[in-house]
Amino acid sequence: MTRSDDESRRVYATQGLIDLLLERAAAADPARENVVLDATPAGEFDADLGVDPATPVLTHFYLPAGRAVSDVFGVDLGTPAGRGRARFLTHPQGPAELTRRDDLAGVVLLAVPPWGTETLTAFDRQGRRLPLTVLDAEPPVESLPE
Repeated sequence: MTRSDDESRRVYATQGLIDLLLERAAAADPARENVVLDATPAGEFDADLGVDPATPVLTHFYLPAGRAVSDVFGVDLGTPAGRGRARFLTHPQGPAELTRRDDLAGVVLLAVPPWGTETLTAFDRQGRRLPLTVLDAEPPVESLPE
């Protein structure tokens, strides 16, 4: 794989999001976590992140709406349509690889114990490892329209 191929497959996420996801994983242990993630284009950050402005940076997640809601309506109402093309999954007992039982997305962040960045890995939907860069940056503040 050439350097440009490696860079084009790189996954970016904010430190704040990663910290929060790992805290959720530790709190849920021994249960698994399965959370939909969403991104903000790098160009929308106040600071220059040093990447192309169109590069997606994982910045936030959607709380699961609950099994009862999806069972009744047949869809996850906790995720806005067209959003959430990434997931955060945990394997409290391992393995540190995607399995056939996992919900897949274009990008999957997978964590195993001990819950830290050193045991967090990014994958594509085919289970290939992707390079992950954690950025110490705050996403833009969002507000609801009045």
